[in-house]
Amino acid sequence: MLCELHTLAINPFDNEMTETQNLIGGSGQDEAAAAGGARKILVRRPGMAAGRMSWRDWRNVRTWRHTAQLAFALLNVFLCAQFYLWVRYYETGGRTLKVARPDGVEGWLPIAGLMNLKYTLLTWTIPPIHAAAMFLLAAFLLISLLGKKAFCSWLCPVGTLSEALWRLGQRLFGRNVSLPRWLDVPLRALKYLLLAAFLYIVAVMPAEAIESFMASPYGLIADVKMLNFFRYIGGSAAITIGALIVGSVFITNLWCRYLCPYGALLGLVSMASPFKVRRDAEACIDCGGCAKACPARLPVDQKSRVRSAECTACLSCVAVCPAQNALQLALPPGKTTAAGGDAVGIARRWRGRVLSGAMLALLLALVVGGVIGAAKWSGHWQTRLPEEVYQELLPRAQQLGHP
Repeated sequence: MLCELHTLAINPFDNEMTETQNLIGGSGQDEAAAAGGARKILVRRPGMAAGRMSWRDWRNVRTWRHTAQLAFALLNVFLCAQFYLWVRYYETGGRTLKVARPDGVEGWLPIAGLMNLKYTLLTWTIPPIHAAAMFLLAAFLLISLLGKKAFCSWLCPVGTLSEALWRLGQRLFGRNVSLPRWLDVPLRALKYLLLAAFLYIVAVMPAEAIESFMASPYGLIADVKMLNFFRYIGGSAAITIGALIVGSVFITNLWCRYLCPYGALLGLVSMASPFKVRRDAEACIDCGGCAKACPARLPVDQKSRVRSAECTACLSCVAVCPAQNALQLALPPGKTTAAGGDAVGIARRWRGRVLSGAMLALLLALVVGGVIGAAKWSGHWQTRLPEEVYQELLPRAQQLGHP
C-alpha cells in the first residue's frame, strides 16, 4: 500500500499565498535562494503550476482529503436523519415512518466506547449494548497508530465544520487570530485535562459497574439522550456552542486545538505511528511555505520529522511544498546518499516508503470498513433490544436521569 508520493497540491479555493508560489516560475529545474544564502536546486513536483495543482489531478492530496471529509459528513447527516426518524416512530406511538435503527450513530458515544473497551479487555466478552461505539473507537485508534491523527482532519464531522469556519474567517478577514504562546500552550493543555478526567472515570469503574450502567434505562438509550441534548438544548449550552462556532471563525480549529478530549487521545496514540511528515533537507529549498500552511502552527520547516501529537496528517504542509521529495508523510528514509542534492538519489531513498493522499484515503476506508465488516460478520455490531423496551423508554427519554 506504499507508493512514492510525487505530488500533493494547493487547494484552488484557498487564499493562502506563500513565498513558495513565488519560487515556482518555470518548469524542470529552477534555482531558489536558501535561507542561509546558499543556492539550492529546485526540482519541481510534477503537476504543480504557479504553486497550485488541479483538483482533478489524482496526486492532489486536498482533493482526496476534501472528498473524504464531504463523504463522511454526508454519511453522518444521513445517519442522524435516519436515527431521528427511528426515535420519532416510538415517540409517536408508531404513527410516523418506521425505519431501521442506524448503529453507526453510536460513534457519537466515545465514553460508551471507552467503557465497553475496558469491559471487553477485562472480561474478554463483547458487550451487547452499544458495541458499535467500541468498534468505531478501535477503528479510529488504529487509524492513529497507522496514519497519524488522520481521523481528525479527514473524517471527523466536527473537524470538518471547524476547518470550514476558520477558512470562512480567513476569507472574510484575510487572516485568523494566532494566540500568543504564553496563552496558547496552557489552553492546549485543557483537552488533555479533559481526557484525563474521562479516563479516570472509566478507569475506576469495575466491569460489574460498566455492565450495570449499560443495562440501566439511561444506558440502553444513551444514544437517544445524546440526540435529545441537541433537540432540547438549554440556554447555557446553546450560548456555549454559539461562542465556540463564532470563535472558530477567528481562531483556527478552536475546539480541536484546545478542548477536544477525543482528539487528545488520538494524538497521544498517533505519536507511536511509524508514518510521520518527514522533510528531506537536501531536497528542501528552505522557503518556509510548509510552516505557514500548517493549521497546527508546527515548525515543519525546521524539523526532519514532525512528531507532535498536534499533527493531524492533513498534509497541508505537503500540499504547498514545491520541491519533489522534500516533504511527505512517510516511513524513515533509506540510507541512499544523494551528493549535491542528486534528485535520483533522493527519490531512491524515499521509494516505497511514502503514504500518498490516495493511499491514505484507501487506508482510512480499509480500516473503518474492515472493522465494521468484522463486527457485522461476528454479530456484534448491532444493539438488539426487544421492541417493548424501546416502546417503553423512548417516549419518556427526557425523564430518565443518569444512574
